[in-house]
Amino acid sequence: MKTLTPEEREQFVQNILAEWNNATLDQLQRGRSWYLTAHQLADMISEGHVQAGAGVIAALSANKSWPENERLARRAFEVGEPSGHIGDALAKAAKIMAGMDPAEVLPMSAKTGNFYRCILDPEDAEAVCIDRHAHDIAVGETYGNRDRGLSAKSRYAVVAHAYREAAMRLGELPSTVQAVTWVVRVERLAGTGTRPKNGRDHS
Repeated sequence: MKTLTPEEREQFVQNILAEWNNATLDQLQRGRSWYLTAHQLADMISEGHVQAGAGVIAALSANKSWPENERLARRAFEVGEPSGHIGDALAKAAKIMAGMDPAEVLPMSAKTGNFYRCILDPEDAEAVCIDRHAHDIAVGETYGNRDRGLSAKSRYAVVAHAYREAAMRLGELPSTVQAVTWVVRVERLAGTGTRPKNGRDHS
């Protein structure tokens, strides 16, 4: 990707702050507790092995909605093996379930590694999960099925930095800013779709 100017980087931050300011009080509350709730899920499905639970959730998260991600992770622990995903994701999840440290299995500088860190420790002050929604919020454009370039460490790092900068200005954790803006974006998209997930349009 081309090197962004300071002005373009600042625009990313402004876009994130604008989405944050769109949050209702209810969305703020749910966004703030998002990773704590995910942490509790990881602890529950793994029967106390929260590291493994968080790792499996992260490994099975690629290109899946959160409800589907949650369903696959629950089923993996209930059945004893992961299923319902592409081979690479299943292989990573299986290694984690077999006892490997998720930090040695997952790409820690990419989305799944950061997602794992946020779930494992909701107070992590550095980790920020940049998925397609987080990316689109920052760039101020909906990419749809176009490649966002997040497999490139430099692209991921630029967007993650924008969230850290926005978080610093808000006095929040980067993961909190990502989660709140994610809730706002996902619920807006659901509200504009033909089948709203919750029957409400928060936009």
